[in-house]
Amino acid sequence: MRGEPTPLVFVVDDDPSMRRSLARLLSSAGIEARIFAAAGEFLACERPDCPACLLLDVKLGGKSGLDLQDEMARRGIALPIIFISGHGTVPTSVRAMKAGAADFLEKPFDRAALLAAVRQAFEEDSRARRERAAADEVARRIASLTPRERQVLELVVAGKPNKQIAADLGIAEKTVKVHRARVMEKMRASSLAELVRLSP
Repeated sequence: MRGEPTPLVFVVDDDPSMRRSLARLLSSAGIEARIFAAAGEFLACERPDCPACLLLDVKLGGKSGLDLQDEMARRGIALPIIFISGHGTVPTSVRAMKAGAADFLEKPFDRAALLAAVRQAFEEDSRARRERAAADEVARRIASLTPRERQVLELVVAGKPNKQIAADLGIAEKTVKVHRARVMEKMRASSLAELVRLSP
């Protein structure tokens, strides 16, 4: 069975020495990194389909780190963000965390703390990717149902017996049984409990 692709760290920091330092640190820990000097460069880059996180400086020339966080949310770019700051203030860190940042580290940060935060972000992103993939798969199964099968699904999940579903939809009970069997098959549900769990 294939494992997940190699994780990747994106680094956005406008200080060249800090970029080099972070690149060396991540490389020494066997972590692949892509380095950017500005928010726009990161937004324009191609992001591979793998677990990833973003190491982001709060103060950037032009668009700030918090601005980039807002822009990523608008564009639906779901990546754990670890903010790094040489002049972090409590309101800044609170705003960043409230907007979903994974962590907030003050410069100069401890090497071990940074690597631990990165690994934690990778785990968080892997879990989120699995959840999104599972939700997409369920959505595909639901999309494969006919309009009548969807009606039957809604009524089955609501706990109605076949006889009541037949009366509600104005169809024969045996027709309900056929639709119900097809719904179970298309949703790949082995029991009513599983069907309820899979339903939106």
